[in-house]
Amino acid sequence: MTDIEIAQSKDMKPISSIGKKLGLTVDALEYYGKYKAKVDPTFVDKDKKGKIILVTAISPTPYGEGKTTVTIGLHDALCALTKDSLAVLREPSLGPVFGLKGGATGGGYSQVVPMEDINLHFTGDFHAITSANNLLCAAIDNHLYFGNELQLDPATISFARCLDVNDRALRSITIGESSSKEIRRKDHFNITAASEIMTIFCLASDLEDLRRRIDQIFIGYTFDKKPIYAKDLHVSGSMVALLKDAFKPNLVQTLEHNPVLIHGGPFANIAHGCNSLVATKLGMRLSDYVVTEAGFGSDLGAEKFCDIKCRTGNIQPSCMVLVATIKALKYHGGVSKEEILKENDAAVSKGLCNLEAHLSNLQKFGVPVVVALNRYQSDTEKEVDLVRSFCQQAQVPFEVCTSYSDGGKGAINLAQKVLTSMEKPSHFSYLYPLESDITDKLSILAKEIYHANHVHYSTEALNQIALLHEIKQNNLLICVAKTQYSLSDDPKKLGNPTDYTLEVTGVVLYLGAGFITVLLGNMMTMPGLPQHPNYEQIDCIDGKIKGLF
Repeated sequence: MTDIEIAQSKDMKPISSIGKKLGLTVDALEYYGKYKAKVDPTFVDKDKKGKIILVTAISPTPYGEGKTTVTIGLHDALCALTKDSLAVLREPSLGPVFGLKGGATGGGYSQVVPMEDINLHFTGDFHAITSANNLLCAAIDNHLYFGNELQLDPATISFARCLDVNDRALRSITIGESSSKEIRRKDHFNITAASEIMTIFCLASDLEDLRRRIDQIFIGYTFDKKPIYAKDLHVSGSMVALLKDAFKPNLVQTLEHNPVLIHGGPFANIAHGCNSLVATKLGMRLSDYVVTEAGFGSDLGAEKFCDIKCRTGNIQPSCMVLVATIKALKYHGGVSKEEILKENDAAVSKGLCNLEAHLSNLQKFGVPVVVALNRYQSDTEKEVDLVRSFCQQAQVPFEVCTSYSDGGKGAINLAQKVLTSMEKPSHFSYLYPLESDITDKLSILAKEIYHANHVHYSTEALNQIALLHEIKQNNLLICVAKTQYSLSDDPKKLGNPTDYTLEVTGVVLYLGAGFITVLLGNMMTMPGLPQHPNYEQIDCIDGKIKGLF
């Protein structure tokens, strides 16, 4: 048995004892077996004002940057320093678990448990979200079947079915072929993590707000271009009934028996990439420090955390941690997979432009930033010193993190740097004013975050924007859907691409979520599986799951 397997098999404490660490009463916990529980916020009487520590990363690579591993390690380190800390994370989607990326519970000695449960069905939240989403879709087509009293134009329906599995065959389908009375039309599936129900679930403040947002879901236009919403189909109450239990945050633990809330799981390259607002706010009530993460790099997760989640929930981070790896810097410096483990100072130096770009992005929000190098055994001292020297010249705090191999003690120095940084003045601000037009807001994002100098709109995107102006729904937040592998809309443009044109191919109204999704390049809302998916490595023998991690 390897050291990592030993770490994974460590005894877990009953979730009731983890709840006691947070001061949660028996009434506040709803048990899902011995090691998982849901927390009912209405039974929580603590009212702290916890500070948020946001963990993000440079542009991701096929090797993984360990953002979740660093997040968990930092949380464990703060607890080791006797700080009142709580980690608040997203739930994994089955798409990446069985696809390319794998699970999302951390790694090595810096993990949350029970890993199998969290990475698979967990407490059923994703199933509830999928069911609520598809109930609305069934209601739409049922309305068309029984005469279409609302005069909904089937060609304008924008709300789609979803499934929590990567399945490229569902990107474009035809429905309504089983009966002569049904309306045949083109449609598509989203992955559940990219659905509007997921975004609403993660941005709603309570069940009443959840109902209000579901009522506002935009379905399509009538034949004379009037908008139709979910409330017009009288299905919202049933959707909330499906979501009411899932809406309570989930409590689990780290390998070091420290409490973690895991709740909601929108992708950051398609949706807004943050755990639920109700879990974050619950964490702030329960602890002095909330360590959370935002999916992918600063150009996706962190920007959306600040401009969408913080504005929606009236919260703000007190410090940001930017995770980098030597492997990623070499990758952005042009090194191939075969050469990635070899020492290459020149490639590290060249790839630092990506770190510099993300650092610049984060500093625009006015919050102290700490750079964390997630260290691998293959990293040499000389390579690490190059990153340290860069951060010293940039006058940004830097620390090496070894929580994968050392657990919380491998992030102690990082935790101390973070605590020191949080004592500095913070002047948090959003990147764009809410009342600005869609194109004005996107121009700001293009220049300040994606480092582009032009934005080009397809004819279809321009037509969609014109319709949004017509129904007076153009002054909303912007959620950009684009590749995570580059700051640009082209996954092949590594490093820090500049002097290019951002291609806007589509615009979708997510009124219930409170934002407009802008599609860049060839972005798909239903991912596909790789040639050799993770599911080929997974097995279940005698009730024990193998190969999931």
